[in-house]
Amino acid sequence: MERSRRLFETETHGGRAVYRLHAVTVAAGILLLLYYRATRVPAAGEGRAAWLGMLAAELWYAAYWAVTQSVRWSPLRRRPFRDRLAARYGERLPCVDIFVCTADPHSEPPSLVISTVLSLMAYNYPAEKISVYLSDDGGSILTFYALWEASLFAKHWIPFCKRYNIEPRSPAAYFSESDGHQDLCSPEEWSLIREMYEAMTERIDTAVLSGKISEEVKANDKGFHEWDQENTSKNHQATVQIRVSSVISNSPIIMNVDCDMYSNNCDTIRDALCFFLDEEMGHKIGFVQFPQNYNNLTKNNIYGNSHQVTNQVLMGGMDSVGGPMYVGTGCFHRREILCGRRFTEDYKEDWDGGIKDKTQENIDEIEEKAKSLAASTYEHDTQWGDEIGIKYGYPAEDIITGLEIHCRGWKSVHSNPPRPAFLGVAPTTLAQTLLQHKRWSEGSFSIFLSKYCPFMFGHGKIKLRHQMGYSIYGLWAPNSIPTLYYVIIPSLALLKGISLFPEITSPWITPFIYVLCVKNMYSLYEALSCGDTLKGWWNEQRMWMVRRITSYLYGLTDTVRKLLGLSKMTFAVTSKVSEQNESKRYEQEIMEFGSSAPEYVIIATVALLNLICLVGGLSQILTGGRNILLNVFSPQLILCGMLVITNIPFYEAMFVRKDKGRIPFSVTLASIGFGMLALLVPIV
Repeated sequence: MERSRRLFETETHGGRAVYRLHAVTVAAGILLLLYYRATRVPAAGEGRAAWLGMLAAELWYAAYWAVTQSVRWSPLRRRPFRDRLAARYGERLPCVDIFVCTADPHSEPPSLVISTVLSLMAYNYPAEKISVYLSDDGGSILTFYALWEASLFAKHWIPFCKRYNIEPRSPAAYFSESDGHQDLCSPEEWSLIREMYEAMTERIDTAVLSGKISEEVKANDKGFHEWDQENTSKNHQATVQIRVSSVISNSPIIMNVDCDMYSNNCDTIRDALCFFLDEEMGHKIGFVQFPQNYNNLTKNNIYGNSHQVTNQVLMGGMDSVGGPMYVGTGCFHRREILCGRRFTEDYKEDWDGGIKDKTQENIDEIEEKAKSLAASTYEHDTQWGDEIGIKYGYPAEDIITGLEIHCRGWKSVHSNPPRPAFLGVAPTTLAQTLLQHKRWSEGSFSIFLSKYCPFMFGHGKIKLRHQMGYSIYGLWAPNSIPTLYYVIIPSLALLKGISLFPEITSPWITPFIYVLCVKNMYSLYEALSCGDTLKGWWNEQRMWMVRRITSYLYGLTDTVRKLLGLSKMTFAVTSKVSEQNESKRYEQEIMEFGSSAPEYVIIATVALLNLICLVGGLSQILTGGRNILLNVFSPQLILCGMLVITNIPFYEAMFVRKDKGRIPFSVTLASIGFGMLALLVPIV
């Protein structure tokens, strides 16, 4: 097929030859340092146990690094051509069902949720071909009320958006960014729409604070009187949406987003259709995944939530080996693949299905069918949640759903346009960040240990590199143990005069220095090329360590507890709400602690322990002279010193800061106690 007829193009990232040379040399360095570790084990009583622990940690790092190379070898970029789509299909485009999911009106404010809903309703797409569904796992009538208010405001907001072609089409985002002067509308009209929006959000926020809806409002819609108080998160809302939408709109394309991920590009649907409707490859594509981006990141990404390298390199790399995983939001699926269809070369999608098929049915009949399909008992003794619909039973059910789709023969593509398709709310406190990563690591590790382990479930169905790509996230949690070992044991050995690295004058120090320096230099280059700052990269390195010794450690232990039957699976919602002072500190890029959470004790203990070991190591150098500096302590001293520099914000939070976001004195005291106990650990 001629290139000019394709609805999208594919290109590889530049600089791959340089990266492959880098990877080969790093691999050689890793093999050399492992050989050194394995062939120079000290005698008993001279640090043998600590040495073998270092060998085990480095073996794990080497294996995990090899797994990550599966998707870094040849990442792809996709570019859709909306102009070609328009020329070929005009407005003869398929219907689209849009699913928005929320869980808790207090962690995810209804005013935020309906702003997302309004942005999706205002897509640059024929209005009669879009159906938007909102599900609330918490079953809150407050969310229903907010949606009812939004339906009234939408009659003014959507025409306003399309009349003046404004972006973004989330009213919350739009009014926070625009003063109306740069738009085509008159100041009077702009002010009127803003006043209507602010009045609506004030009514919604007031209802949420009071926790109830007035009888006067309830009289306006029968839905308030038919509210199902028994609705819970166990009813599997995403699957319910698929069933219910099948009798209302039944569109061949289903898009889903989280409640905080508003549309930032009104042409995203058309971008996705460029992949599905492409004559050469479209019939193979099961879903199109857009990346997660955030609108509230600080300049230097204080909590490491940017994901730019993940979006541009890792997800693009998975695209090259079979397709990116389904991340649970910002994704377009074929309806039929969510209903269990396997890929066959002769399969042809009926793009004409959808809303118009239902126009002849009685509205009351459709409503009764929808209610029966939404019942929590409907799926008992059926294949829903197993062979049909979204997989559930695991915290990261979206990953299993995507893996199962790939194993049925479908491909997926990753679309990362210059203007982000969706923008959400990143965690603005350390606690929120750690909770989010704990949930992700726990869910992914649970999958890795289940029948859905990519290496077992995907064997013979998807490529080995694709299996490895899925496993990158499944192995997050076990990374906690070698990381915790590496940030504690070498520092303790430094204090006790035991060398765990080659002498600084030994040629064997070369692979250690090479791997450390080259990996970090390339990591910095990669971050800068993806749009991060130097300080942002440094903050990411700090958070890389913090997540591993807290979130991933808890994810690991909780998964093991569940396997042993000591606890049950839970789903924790990351709060989208912060106090005013917390938000101010976040904008100033000051880390937020403020509570006596156990994870803060771990962070503070590791920081204090390394500070004590560094001071002790320097004291020995000053009293021991040049030979000790050159021949024994230098590698460990550098490692300990880098950890201390990395931990500077934690020392400030313990000993310098006076605001409410500092580390509480009780945490500092507990950390000092644990640090003193750690000093008693023998290095044998």
